[in-house]
Amino acid sequence: MIAIDWGTSSLRGARLGVNGQVLESREFPRGILTVPPGQFEPVFHELFGDWMQAEGALCLISGMAGSRQGWQEAPYCPCPAGFAELGQHLLWLQPNRIALVPGLSFMNADTLHTPDVMRGEEVQIFGALQWTRRDSATLVLPGTHSKWVQVHSGRVTQFQTFMTGEVYALLSQHSILGKTLDLNGAFDEAVFLQGVDQSQQAGNVLHHLFAVRTLGLFERLSAAQLPSYLSGLLIGEELRQQRTPHPNSPAAQDAVIVIGSAALNQRYTLALQHLRIPCQSRGAEATWAGLFALASSC
Repeated sequence: MIAIDWGTSSLRGARLGVNGQVLESREFPRGILTVPPGQFEPVFHELFGDWMQAEGALCLISGMAGSRQGWQEAPYCPCPAGFAELGQHLLWLQPNRIALVPGLSFMNADTLHTPDVMRGEEVQIFGALQWTRRDSATLVLPGTHSKWVQVHSGRVTQFQTFMTGEVYALLSQHSILGKTLDLNGAFDEAVFLQGVDQSQQAGNVLHHLFAVRTLGLFERLSAAQLPSYLSGLLIGEELRQQRTPHPNSPAAQDAVIVIGSAALNQRYTLALQHLRIPCQSRGAEATWAGLFALASSC
């Protein structure tokens, strides 16, 4: 089993054993934006062709490789969806040998029935469920575009995307706020939680954000502390919008599953625990577990 996660900015793969264990892994700065049109197959074989020479090799590729800008567009699989639906929507580039995982779509129940989408996160979700041996859960996948996901009876029923990471990058690098921030400063847990607390107060986040500038102007926070405050403010705003169970309700005993990088997991776990929301974290390697489980169900 060859598991590939081909994203916008990076490409990583793992060769898995019969029980899903990682035998070998590789990572390259060859996200889809670096690949010229029509060159995805040559790049794939250049980087992973030796793995594909094994007899009976099966490769599943998740992420942006299946987007309109990728190798070939794999139409989204509509929610609710589980392993069975994903398996039925695989786009086979080479029959029974190489396939693109389609990603998921969901229509929000608002006035416009606004569509929401994900590519790559779906296999992390199912991988994390395999690890935790749960078939129902609330999950958050922090990142450039953070995802909040509801799973019931092994199927993703709904999800929402929040542009938290991208907004942080834009504000810290391309706005007046960025002029007062030292992005090389160490993460300050206490200041981060101050930002989380401020996000829970009455008022609008567009107003709260201006405090990132004024707290620096009046030397209430140092330039090195301000990025932590901004991060807490934005992540706290994201959490404020979630319908998480009340801490004293029975449903609150089912911990929110956080799936992401170590740095982002730390921040989301801190914020959730500070708001008295039980949680547990899993690494981004859930991708391998999800792709292996999907391959096993095909």
